[in-house]
Amino acid sequence: MNKKLFLAVPVFIILSIQLWSQEKTLTLVHPTEYNLKLFTYLVHQEIVKVDDLKIIGVYHEKETYDYSRSVSFVEKNTELPVVLIEVHNDINANNLYQKNNCTAIFSEIFHSSDGILFMGGPDLPPETYNEPMNLLTRMTDPYRHYFEASFLFHLMGGSQNPEFVPLLEEKPDYLIYAICLGMQTMNVAAGGTLVQDIPSEIYDLYRVEDILNQDNNQQHRNYNNHLLVDTTLFPGNFHQIKISDIYPLAGNNYENPEPLIYSNHHQAIEKLGKNLEVIATSTDGKIIEAIVHQEYPKVLGIQFHPEGSYLYNSTIKYRKNPEDEIKPAKKILKEDRSYTFHLEFWKNFSNQLMNSKR
Repeated sequence: MNKKLFLAVPVFIILSIQLWSQEKTLTLVHPTEYNLKLFTYLVHQEIVKVDDLKIIGVYHEKETYDYSRSVSFVEKNTELPVVLIEVHNDINANNLYQKNNCTAIFSEIFHSSDGILFMGGPDLPPETYNEPMNLLTRMTDPYRHYFEASFLFHLMGGSQNPEFVPLLEEKPDYLIYAICLGMQTMNVAAGGTLVQDIPSEIYDLYRVEDILNQDNNQQHRNYNNHLLVDTTLFPGNFHQIKISDIYPLAGNNYENPEPLIYSNHHQAIEKLGKNLEVIATSTDGKIIEAIVHQEYPKVLGIQFHPEGSYLYNSTIKYRKNPEDEIKPAKKILKEDRSYTFHLEFWKNFSNQLMNSKR
């Protein structure tokens, strides 16, 4: 099928998506140029392996990102067929967890795809989980968060509105994966809350130097970047996680029972949302690293980042501080026997998407 691009008002949503009604289709929320490149790389390298995969990229018009860059990428890209959908319908913090002006669009996208992927990003506005804002919380893209929180609520439901019938009741086989901010949004959409700053709220630490003196497994981003101007330092940190149920994450083909993962966040799940269950934590048990839904088996949220091309491309090199040897992240994972965990994560994702029934 020839690739087509639609920048959509609601009528185009129906027309464009129905072109792919018989093909395996993944919805990618917040389809920035970076995210499109990442996912294209995963497919090109056969890390994600789904036959005849098509992508629906969906976003709200009031997001702060300049999606003309995504349009340019889609026009030049020959790896994946992509449709971009810009949603114009109004949404605000007061109508997220109920039927609203985006309800019909959420439903149309749900019924026209086999799964959906929510990506990482900036802090959620605390108003979305009914809490005041911490001084260390930064709100930079509120409409992205409104759109994604409401979308996830429409998919799963939440404790904010127990009478609401979620879309997954119609199609419980639908695949939902949520990464980093995506997992936090999933939890908030289900009625949960967030820790707004891990070092100060979890560890009672307020100085960068004190955070860097902690055990490496208690550092969830690279705080050296607060002290140094060094472009060779990655923004995130490699640390281990403790998994209580490997099967939703990566099947049973993995080497290290506490694999090394890459994370870059300062917020985390506090109170769990409705019907969500913890399947992985930090090694000290204080940070939730992965959740699944108790009623819908293909709903998974992870706090870490398995998607970055820097994890699989040996030409991209990493170090946490200037004293470290600079070497490929892929080598770091292989030395720790954690590389296969990442491959198996995406293999599991691919198999579940392939087996989803429209």
